[in-house]
Amino acid sequence: MTDPRPNSTPYDMRCPIARTLDIVGERWTILILRDLVTGGPRKFQDFERSLAGISPNTLSGRLKRLEEAGIVERRFYEQHPPRAEYLLTQKGEELRPVLKTLFDWGQRHTRYHGADK
Repeated sequence: MTDPRPNSTPYDMRCPIARTLDIVGERWTILILRDLVTGGPRKFQDFERSLAGISPNTLSGRLKRLEEAGIVERRFYEQHPPRAEYLLTQKGEELRPVLKTLFDWGQRHTRYHGADK
């Protein structure tokens, strides 16, 4: 059977790092998690505002992947019309120190070079 994610890298999945990257290693995914860690539950539109340049299809796909992995939960807060927000599960909350470490490393070893292009 072929992998339903055609861009999936054929890493050696015996490695826990490779398995983790298979879930959170795609472009935008860590930034989605950053928004949930720093801002709490978010609506789809909140992500669109925060992540300038992400297409709705990409955002939807990343959220669905995180949901399938049990990292993010979609919770409906209105039924007619259906409106949902996304929040971290306990499994997702366990990524909080990882994101903090990435933030700290970036502050120490990277520099901001002006306006985004």
